[in-house]
Amino acid sequence: MNTDLRSGFAAIIGRPNVGKSTLMNHLIGQKIAITSNKPQTTRTRIRCVYTDERGQVIFLDTPGVQKARNKLGEYMENVTRNSLSGVDVILYLVEPETYIGEGDKSIMASLGRLDTPVILVINKVDSIPHDKILPVIDAYRNCLSFAEIVPVSALRGQGCDDLMETIFKYLPEGPMFYDPDTVTDQPERAICAELIREKALHALSEEVPHGIAVVIDQMKLRKGRSPIYDIDATIICERDSHKGIIIGKGGAMIRKIGTNARYEMENLLGEKVNLKLWVKVKKDWRNSDSLIKNYGYDRQTEEDT
Repeated sequence: MNTDLRSGFAAIIGRPNVGKSTLMNHLIGQKIAITSNKPQTTRTRIRCVYTDERGQVIFLDTPGVQKARNKLGEYMENVTRNSLSGVDVILYLVEPETYIGEGDKSIMASLGRLDTPVILVINKVDSIPHDKILPVIDAYRNCLSFAEIVPVSALRGQGCDDLMETIFKYLPEGPMFYDPDTVTDQPERAICAELIREKALHALSEEVPHGIAVVIDQMKLRKGRSPIYDIDATIICERDSHKGIIIGKGGAMIRKIGTNARYEMENLLGEKVNLKLWVKVKKDWRNSDSLIKNYGYDRQTEEDT
């Protein structure tokens, strides 16, 4: 038995669309967090667990840091801020650019007030020539004294082994927090809802995705020689015009979303899935405390975990 195990918590933060969820999915070797090229894809703190002979890393994937425009945005800000409390190391993801905007400067100013070691993770390095990485490192190094700087490509897995080795350096010695077989604390029901939202994000035009949520109304396993999950879900949107876009001409769009989500669900659950989708309009739900909570964004739950 290994008596030198290291176990601890690593928060992943950064501006929207820098690849936080893609990185976490690659590091743990399984898709848990949804991804898209649209801001506000991740809305809650998603806790995923990586375990090997060195010990255990509990990753906290957080919403992208940006100015809140509604109560849902305020909730997301609180999730990110609370995620930095009590972690052992922070992974700060950026893109490989020498220009540093006000958003990243603000993040680094906040990180500079913490005692927690911060690893700068320069993502998407496969998108630039190799000799362009050093100027990026120098630009960020001039803004904050980082514990480590690790260039990676989360999409291609480049540098991810080095990053994992670096993370373990900053974890305290101690036993594992979770059973070695645990991958996430997210229930399958919540992951399925997020998979539907991901496919909607991919398929829908720019003005629609920010105002949607997904609720799983029913999820039951029909047992037998060929088990199948019956899943009923509702896509919530804010406008009648958005409902029409989500359904599409002759139901084409909602069928596309359902087909793509069903494929991902079957990979997750290991069984066939019978998925039925509905669309409902709840005007301005992102500014309603009660509806935000009903749709799975519970501030109290996030603060207590």
